[in-house]
Amino acid sequence: MELVRPKADQEILVQIQQLRDNLSKVILGKEEVVDHVILALIAGESTLIEDVPGVGKTTLAKALASSVELEFQRVQCTPDLLPADIFGFSVLNPSDGSFTFRPGPIFCNILLVDEINRASPRTQSALLEAMAEQQVTIEGTLHKLEPPFIVLATQNPSTHHGTFPLPESQLDRFLLQISMEYPTPEIEVEILFSQANEDPLEKLTAVMTKEQILACQNHVKTIHVEKSVATYLIAIVNQTRNDERITLGCSPRGSRMLFRAAQAKAFMSGREFVLPDDIQGIAPFVLSHRIELERGFGRNLQNSQSLIRDIVDQVPVPV
Repeated sequence: MELVRPKADQEILVQIQQLRDNLSKVILGKEEVVDHVILALIAGESTLIEDVPGVGKTTLAKALASSVELEFQRVQCTPDLLPADIFGFSVLNPSDGSFTFRPGPIFCNILLVDEINRASPRTQSALLEAMAEQQVTIEGTLHKLEPPFIVLATQNPSTHHGTFPLPESQLDRFLLQISMEYPTPEIEVEILFSQANEDPLEKLTAVMTKEQILACQNHVKTIHVEKSVATYLIAIVNQTRNDERITLGCSPRGSRMLFRAAQAKAFMSGREFVLPDDIQGIAPFVLSHRIELERGFGRNLQNSQSLIRDIVDQVPVPV
């Protein structure tokens, strides 16, 4: 028997549904992708969206920013982008010889890092501290980032020209890696007409406040996980370390990320506890970018997700 949620929590679920409806006005036919971005937001973690140019990666990030009352900044990555372009820098005041710090775009709530794998490895690695610890160190001074803070990063497939593949340590900081994929012909026709006269983004209004987002993030952490379900989660992660098709398995951070994602998925389903179904449904999107496949199995996202699904099918489900 499912637990009865308090009335206040039911109101939060209504707000999440309004957020889902808002995003679906712009991102047509991608309900699962929309749910994953919302899940990462209420889990308080970052998301990596990989796909070919032109399928709506940046539009999705902008739609999310327009749908919540959070400060939004965008960084367009290029090979000559420097860490100071993201963090900020000190400017000399000639009149008195003092320095004034000018904060960069990272001082926000939602940071869109567009085409992150076009930035140099030096600039990519500069984001690690912010994503993992919600803080940045600039010129020897520690600056805390105001919560909530998440990174929405987009990247082109690694086979495209002018890209610098993200290292494993960087990928491990993202809760989810998802793909937009091409729309169906029917949905693509709808997209043509929906954007024929105006940009749907311009009509979006905020449906959730910063306080409501923070309340969701705090509540997600209280979602109950039975020890048997946590043991099942670890069994899946451990299998990635022992599968002969995988040269690099998931780290303990991957276990923690899957734990939090399962809590967020249960919360979005209106439950106060995690089921094995929650872990099964979200595992391919949490673990696929944390493994490295043997040569011959391919190195694309679809192959990695398919392998994780195969591993999930192999692990016995607790009764």
